[in-house]
Amino acid sequence: MQTLQVDVGHSRYPISIGSGLLANRELLEARIRSRDLLIVTNTTVAQLYLAKLTDTLGSKRVAECILPDGEQHKTLQTAGWVFDALVAKKMNRDATVLALGGGVIGDIAGFAAACYQRGVGYVQIPTTLLAQVDSSVGGKTGVNHPGGKNLIGAFYQPLAVIADTDTLATLPDRELRAGLAEVIKYGCVWDPLLFDWLDNNMSKLLARDVDALTYSIARSCEIKATVVAKDEREQNLRAILNFGHTFAHAIEAATGYETYLHGEAVGLGMLIAADVSYRLGMIDTVIQERVREILLKAGLPTTAPRIGAARALELMQMDKKVLAGTVRLVLLEKLGRAIVTGDYSQAALDGAVAAHFA
Repeated sequence: MQTLQVDVGHSRYPISIGSGLLANRELLEARIRSRDLLIVTNTTVAQLYLAKLTDTLGSKRVAECILPDGEQHKTLQTAGWVFDALVAKKMNRDATVLALGGGVIGDIAGFAAACYQRGVGYVQIPTTLLAQVDSSVGGKTGVNHPGGKNLIGAFYQPLAVIADTDTLATLPDRELRAGLAEVIKYGCVWDPLLFDWLDNNMSKLLARDVDALTYSIARSCEIKATVVAKDEREQNLRAILNFGHTFAHAIEAATGYETYLHGEAVGLGMLIAADVSYRLGMIDTVIQERVREILLKAGLPTTAPRIGAARALELMQMDKKVLAGTVRLVLLEKLGRAIVTGDYSQAALDGAVAAHFA
């Protein structure tokens, strides 16, 4: 087992990464101190891992809240079902919410924990690659709105993150590939050596090589912990971790959160962001093509849906990085270095949007 630390000043918590953690009673007792627990999960994950986790928790008072599976259910209504479960089980401020599942479950459960009785503890137990490398770390919680992705939420750090790599064995291939998009993102914006490593080891990752997957999770968490420690509330630096997300969120909203997995949309968004970077003269065709090639190698889509340029730009206006009406973009200066800027040629953005969406 590997243990990393996230330190944002007011909150410091461990990330545990390894095999067999859901059955590790000693670890769970150390990380989960409350007597009263609510496990929030979904219909898919519940069948696979709910009983194992419940058994390991032993003498705790454990309640369950099983939600429908899918990004389209990441709504205020669904979060309300978590509140209903907390109230029905008479949970108080000393209770802890356990988020057992992927990024959707982690975001909903964390948001509910942030709001219930003005804040109860929660622990992230991510079961997808995307959640293990990205969404479980850093304290972003929330739900979607028909007008845009993650528009309702809170920054609220977990008590701990417990990433059991055994859960990746049951992850569908499509979900695995979607998770790799977020690992590729870290290579693009922060670590060119990670990008090169991914380029050379993609076949191992797709074959679910345990050592390769564990390395990708640990390195991704290291990078995110470093960035979050410097900028918890995304005032500046942390926004680089949204590379591709401005376009991705427009794609997800336009397609009703049902056509693309989040990681698939992020991959497409990174491709478009690289295109804008190229049109602005920030990167050359070699880097632009390397981004496309690694997405292809990961088996991710590289053709965006034709939602229309005007619709795409309209949805991008709801992005949380918009300031004074200007969409700030995360762009590449080179592999391993990204910037967040609103100072760019509108013609470059319009050209890329038209090329991919019109």
